[in-house]
Amino acid sequence: MIDFDELRSIAADVRIFIDASEDKGGALKAIVDAYDVVLGIFPAGPGMDLHVVKGNEVLNHIAQTQASTGFTHTAIAFQTREQAVALEHLMAA
Repeated sequence: MIDFDELRSIAADVRIFIDASEDKGGALKAIVDAYDVVLGIFPAGPGMDLHVVKGNEVLNHIAQTQASTGFTHTAIAFQTREQAVALEHLMAA
């Protein structure tokens, strides 16, 4: 089960890190590069939803093997799913 409260807390820490940086784009890239799995969270209806920005292969491996150790993850808050998808495409380029 996904703990959106934990993801919100992680995303708040990421936001603070990026806001404190002089190079916000560089800080965002550093965050994405530093983790195996990056989840984008955003409002959806009455709750929250997520998009995998980075790490689909890792999550597929976890789903197939039931082994969930040895990977790092973080979350970034977005206003829309489209923003999360755009970051995914930018980081893949």
